[in-house]
Amino acid sequence: MNRKTFLASSLALIAGTVLPAFAQPIPATVDQPVTISYYNYNLASAGNGAEATKRLIAEFEAANPNIKVEGIGVGPAEITSRIQADVAAGRVPDVVQMVFSDLEFTVDNLGAAALEDMVPAEELAAHFQGMSPQGLKLGVLNDKTYGLAYTFSTPVLFYNADLFSQAGLDPDKPPKTWAEVKSAALAIVDKTDAEGLATGIFGPTAGDWLFQGVLRSNNGGLMSADRKSLTFAEPAALEAVTMLRDLYESGAYANLDLTAAMEGMASGNVGMYLQTSAIQGFLVKGAEGKFELRASTMPRFGDKPQRPNNSGSALVILSRDPLKRRAAWELMKSMTSKEAYTVITAEIGYLPLRTDIVDDPKYLGNWVKEHPLIQPNLEQLGLLERWESFPGPNYRQIQKTMMEGAEMAVFGGVDPAETMQAAQASAQAMMPK
Repeated sequence: MNRKTFLASSLALIAGTVLPAFAQPIPATVDQPVTISYYNYNLASAGNGAEATKRLIAEFEAANPNIKVEGIGVGPAEITSRIQADVAAGRVPDVVQMVFSDLEFTVDNLGAAALEDMVPAEELAAHFQGMSPQGLKLGVLNDKTYGLAYTFSTPVLFYNADLFSQAGLDPDKPPKTWAEVKSAALAIVDKTDAEGLATGIFGPTAGDWLFQGVLRSNNGGLMSADRKSLTFAEPAALEAVTMLRDLYESGAYANLDLTAAMEGMASGNVGMYLQTSAIQGFLVKGAEGKFELRASTMPRFGDKPQRPNNSGSALVILSRDPLKRRAAWELMKSMTSKEAYTVITAEIGYLPLRTDIVDDPKYLGNWVKEHPLIQPNLEQLGLLERWESFPGPNYRQIQKTMMEGAEMAVFGGVDPAETMQAAQASAQAMMPK
């Protein structure tokens, strides 16, 4: 049996087997040397994300001399398959930075441990003090916290204030609805040499987090309340997809891949860009000395409220060893401390899970005053809804089928209703029975 066949067989076996989480209390302290593995996708990135994370790990090790952290950089699209392969080989990671859309699979199939089953209630409550209630809910499944929200954000509409002025638009009044986005984008296309609008909704590495927020904001959704029937081709969701198609066909919406869209916005060649705030640092650097970069909230559908959901990740403990679990929890606490979120927000661009540091001059208070781009993100934190994951072992294929269908419906010149209904039927066949 070759390696590829062995790996495929192993993953299939894991997908059909629920690994036990070994619920038991952890020791009070780490009283002997221990090494834990930490799978982190920021470590696999270039620039601020990797450097800031390395510094946070080094500071943790200095403060906890008995704990050595083996940081392993794995991209967000590969992290679950890497964990599956390592579990199949008997190398269970201790703590992982897990993409939210993969959290349910990790709990059901990879033995993720609930914090309530390990950590004393008083200690857990003390660490949660000052954290956003909406943020904490993101990692809760079946009334237990399997993932502690770590790096996450909401959709932000970045815009080029200079292009707005050149197009006769008021940069102090950014568009708040999709109809206003269309009008502004067409004005930019007509009066300047720039594209009007780009988004991070589609593309091989986009996932479906941003798409979910667009559907929900029109009162659409992914699936029924019992999580058995898919609904992304139902009228409200279809209307949202049709709106995106109209934006594209009108010339307001440019079909750019993620890299081209980011670079276009950073270079001043795109008027508006709807994307995660995690790219804020890249855009700020590109705009510096060239144009004024501003940000607004996610557009809404008419009078309906926007319903943004989160991007990003949670920290999840997979270790089976009590001592390593205590070490992993200590790392988790450090990575979600006031000091860490000051770095994560100011240097990488994610939301602070700890809302109690936003106005505190010891932490983010002064930085927030000097960086108004964070304000739309903070404003939407109170409206945050969960990035839903599809149930069952085929969750990623279901997501892929939905997104490929939506991309064809928007850009492919096909009938949106027929395309979305076909995608939904195909995806429904992969749902758990």
